[in-house]
Amino acid sequence: MLDMIQKLGELKQKMEESKQRLEAVTVSGSAGDGAVTVTLTGNKKFKSIFIEDAMCLPERKEELTDYIEIAFAKALDAAQDISDKEMMAQGQGLLPNLPGLF
Repeated sequence: MLDMIQKLGELKQKMEESKQRLEAVTVSGSAGDGAVTVTLTGNKKFKSIFIEDAMCLPERKEELTDYIEIAFAKALDAAQDISDKEMMAQGQGLLPNLPGLF
């Protein structure tokens, strides 16, 4: 039982370290051939958005909205992918030693 508690403590520490590393990682998603680019951290926190000047015309409002949604979704998918890989890498070797956890 003590070994399992120690393993859980190790897992928690590794996950916190992973979160810190992911905060330093940035991912981007773009739409409209780069007309809109959204950048997030690996923890899925918003960092920035780039919008080409040509997209800021009133008659392009609907198109701009669509591009923002697409770019954000792509960035979010990329952040989720990198986060999943990081968390799995940190948990490898510990989870098999924790029977009944999942």
